[in-house]
Amino acid sequence: MSLREHISEHRSDMLIDLVFACSWVTMATVLFSVLDGPRWAYYLCMLAGVVAYYGFFTSLTIARDNNTIS
Repeated sequence: MSLREHISEHRSDMLIDLVFACSWVTMATVLFSVLDGPRWAYYLCMLAGVVAYYGFFTSLTIARDNNTIS
């Protein structure tokens, strides 16, 4: 599979991933700028974004699968 085929096949998924990542980083950056929180907590929040990403999209997949079965 070429890169062009891969991108055309997964274009919407890649866009959703990008929007989620940009939103999470923007939200955390604004929050820690306003609250003036410690740097370690900011990095922990960034790490929590990875967990939130996989948790959200895994639960979304499960919900879609359960919806099609019922």
